[in-house]
Amino acid sequence: MTVRRASLALLACFCLSAPAPAQQAPTFAFPVDCDYGVDCFIQNYVDHDPGPGRVDYACGRLSYDGHDGTDIRLPRVADIPRNVLVLAAADGVVLRSRDGMVDQLVDELPPSAVEGREAGNGIIIDHGGGWETQYSHLRRDSLLVSPGDTVSRGQPIGAIGLSGNTEFPHVEFTVRYEGTVLDPFVGPVDPAAGYACGGPRRALWDEAEAPRLEYIATAALAAGFADQAVEQAVARAGGYDADGLPVYTPALVFWADVMGALAGDQQHIIITGPDGEVVHETSETLDTSFVSWFAFSGRRTPDGGWPPGLYRGHYALVRDGNTVAELTHEIEIE
Repeated sequence: MTVRRASLALLACFCLSAPAPAQQAPTFAFPVDCDYGVDCFIQNYVDHDPGPGRVDYACGRLSYDGHDGTDIRLPRVADIPRNVLVLAAADGVVLRSRDGMVDQLVDELPPSAVEGREAGNGIIIDHGGGWETQYSHLRRDSLLVSPGDTVSRGQPIGAIGLSGNTEFPHVEFTVRYEGTVLDPFVGPVDPAAGYACGGPRRALWDEAEAPRLEYIATAALAAGFADQAVEQAVARAGGYDADGLPVYTPALVFWADVMGALAGDQQHIIITGPDGEVVHETSETLDTSFVSWFAFSGRRTPDGGWPPGLYRGHYALVRDGNTVAELTHEIEIE
């Protein structure tokens, strides 16, 4: 049994450029209290393609049409209870905030639930000199500041959630200068010329932040086992997080959730038993690129059930002969 599913297909995007600021730009701290590249990732960047295509600052494909922020995500919906804090990126004063919107996948809500409130629960901070930052899609009842409050760089102001128009848990971090969006990985550019990926840039991140904010084009977010054909939403919500399975479970299925898969990538899924013997293996070449890619594969339980012991699933995504994403997960069958 091999099934693949995908969502959030790569689309096109456009980004504006602001004039050179009259005042020194603030330098921003990373606005999430997480281990970037391990338990949080940047799913979408600001797009710099003025036409029908899309391109992020690194000439990659992690963006979508009209996107004007930086989406810093958690791997799964099940991670929301970790209470991952959103931090003020620089000193400032809270201008506006909104709370009370439910944390729920947008495709599970009627359109009226988010109309006019697509950013969900959020906060806007004024940093002076025409500079503002916005923090969107925060968890309901997590806001720790109110309009008029003075905040310091690195101060917790809320937590990552799933409010507004969103398909995964994240905070969308948006930078504006005099009302015009800027990409914090690029900074101000000549509005007449715009920004072409790979060109000169003046990133707005603090120098101490820059080394750890490497561009991650592809990453394995989460993986696990199930006893049936896997539903993507259930997996992301933690619905298959059992510690073990019985020997007569209907099937043994391994799933993986990946960001940044490209057409031509080869994916491999292997399940090994307690003795190290391969009990299931499959490989395929992807024919389409996806910002978000979800795959699963497995087999029905053999006559007599599974031998008890520790089973290991391994997912690998290979590009041009190099493994660009992989995850391993174990489960006990007893």
